[in-house]
Amino acid sequence: MFRRVRYYIFLKDVLWLALTAFGGPQAHLGHFQKVLVDKRKYLSESDLMELNSLCQILPGPSSTQTLTAVGFKIGGPNLAYLTLLVWALPSVVFMSLVGIFLSSIQEKEWSMEFTRFIQPMAVGFVSYAAYTISLKTVNTKSGLGIMMGAALVSYFFQSPVIFPFILLVAGALTAVKFRSQPRQEKNGFRIQWANFTLWIGVLVLAAVIGAATKSLPVRLFENFYRNGSLIFGGGQVLTPLLYTEFVQYAPKQYLTSQEFLTGYAIAQSLPGPVFSFSAFIGSLAMRDWGIGGELIGAIMSAAGIFLPGTFLIFFVIRFWDELKRYRVVRASLEGITAASAGLVVAAAVIMFQPLENSVFNFSFTIGTFCLLIFTRIPPPFIILGGLLLGVLFG
Repeated sequence: MFRRVRYYIFLKDVLWLALTAFGGPQAHLGHFQKVLVDKRKYLSESDLMELNSLCQILPGPSSTQTLTAVGFKIGGPNLAYLTLLVWALPSVVFMSLVGIFLSSIQEKEWSMEFTRFIQPMAVGFVSYAAYTISLKTVNTKSGLGIMMGAALVSYFFQSPVIFPFILLVAGALTAVKFRSQPRQEKNGFRIQWANFTLWIGVLVLAAVIGAATKSLPVRLFENFYRNGSLIFGGGQVLTPLLYTEFVQYAPKQYLTSQEFLTGYAIAQSLPGPVFSFSAFIGSLAMRDWGIGGELIGAIMSAAGIFLPGTFLIFFVIRFWDELKRYRVVRASLEGITAASAGLVVAAAVIMFQPLENSVFNFSFTIGTFCLLIFTRIPPPFIILGGLLLGVLFG
């Protein structure tokens, strides 16, 4: 049962989480448990786990969707949208300012050497993400094969259009094993299509307007909205898609590899959603438009990445209890999650390649990976240490 609460108290708790919840989606769930369940008792632990499980199988930022779904259960769509805004705003604002700061440094032709240590460290973070995701999601030989296949395909065909194809094929490959899933009694259910229509409608409208006007802010919104509609597994899986589309894809190439790695490393050191990294990319994509343009790029990019997952959770949450009873749905998740792990594995390799093949870069990448595995040093301190070394020795 979901407790009736005063909405402003709930939003104040959400703001506290936005400012203190470090560690990415897996760690965020622990913070949600402490504040929303143990302290405030807005919902039960089983309710929270159920909502999180639902969000894990939908595209979009899983921890953001989980928190937004809690707001939806407590106060409906209005509170849910306010929850999304309060949760995402602090990190989005900070990453926007980081993008503006970096473009200002480059405009003044100041040295960027203070970022040289955190660039290989960012690859260490991606490698660690690939390691942890594969441990949690790949438990069968078929899953391992799908992960390796997805990694190879995404490595050799580095195009944004390949990612949805990989995920669809992977889901279909394991869906055929649905007979291994236990049967569950199914009841009829009625689907309310309003939010699904909204999700599709916004995607099509943004694509049409972007193509017709060639407006960069609209195209940024459409690019991030499309990527946000494809991501299974949270911010770590977002990385290869954004790197391929905005760094490697020839018609765009809004950022250099070094800029991308610097922004990603800083995003890892912040509390709140990792998807706030999109604001950094959007601001740099519009650096030629001045500070006003950079702010517009950051806003459009952040809106594009967060909205599709929100629309989808509003759509599915109303009939999820019945949908998950279908064995084909449950069976397809094995392939989708395994392929997502493979995309992150390939991303770690692809993102390291632009860096110099030196003992220095290898050491910092491997060292960061080992610190994350074998110590409990919080990621913000690791990144701050890299920045400090850059200031001292860059």
